[in-house]
Amino acid sequence: MVKNLTSFISFLLLSSTFLQAQNADFKLWIEDFKIKAISSGISQQVVNEVMSNASYLPKVIEYDRYQPEFYEDTLTYIRKRTSPKKIKKGLALYKKEKKIINTIEEKFSVEKELLLALMGIETNFGNYLGKMDIISSLSTLSFDKRRTEFFTNELLILLKLIDSGVIDKDILFGSWAGAFGNFQFMPKTIKNYAIDYDNNNVIELKNIEDSFASAANYLKKIGWKKNIPCYTKIKLKDNIPKKYLNSSARKINNKKKVKFFKKYILNPNDLKIDESLISAIITPDKDIIPGSSTHTPAYLVFNNYEKILNWNRSLRFALAVCKLKNNFKNEI
Repeated sequence: MVKNLTSFISFLLLSSTFLQAQNADFKLWIEDFKIKAISSGISQQVVNEVMSNASYLPKVIEYDRYQPEFYEDTLTYIRKRTSPKKIKKGLALYKKEKKIINTIEEKFSVEKELLLALMGIETNFGNYLGKMDIISSLSTLSFDKRRTEFFTNELLILLKLIDSGVIDKDILFGSWAGAFGNFQFMPKTIKNYAIDYDNNNVIELKNIEDSFASAANYLKKIGWKKNIPCYTKIKLKDNIPKKYLNSSARKINNKKKVKFFKKYILNPNDLKIDESLISAIITPDKDIIPGSSTHTPAYLVFNNYEKILNWNRSLRFALAVCKLKNNFKNEI
């Protein structure tokens, strides 16, 4: 028992020493980053004010390494995010904000069901906006070695948005990854697509008008086409060449017209899909479940599905969004 206690104390001391070293290195990184930010044109006052309280957050690294998209099988992932409870909550929001949501749908030609689905999965309709200090989150991820360039760029963009008065630095609390508002926009997305829909000279991504309009504007500009399907679930024959099976969200390969793939699909005549649509086949469980069947589950996905991948590069996320969208369409 004494030996175990000694080992435990040694572990705590080592952990404490490692964290102290990380914090010291992080402080040095902050000073280097401040120089980089000022040299990029951001005012020294904003840089000093915003970065003065940035902290290294070990929890953020834990979250980054253990995302549901990396370990949950597809059917479990979708089921958790498209529950009857979530649909009920979304319908309640729509009933309350029907007029503005319908107006935004018409103006941007993006289905209200899709907007509700995205908000539902991202923040449970504004109920889980995140409580992380976004500056500290982005700083931690920038300091980390996994995606340094990406998160450093996001942090620089955020400081520029603060410097220009587009975003209020005092309300920047959101996800561990640095996303913000009802639809969890990253800084670059805010810069490129967020709009002041209610014309009060501030982009407020936690209110209905600006957040829904910004999400619709984003989807429209990246090429979403209204009333075109995202995907259809299929069962594949064993003779399908492996080259047609996509299991990575990085890039969807080997796209063909639906007509081409019908010879590899069981009961192809049951498909109620335009045969001229460009499509691809995904088998999303192959990349996370050792020994999983190559063919199950399988989906025929279309151009709109890839637009959701632009939003979040996860095969399961995009499937869940499209599934929830379809569920709302059956209810509204």
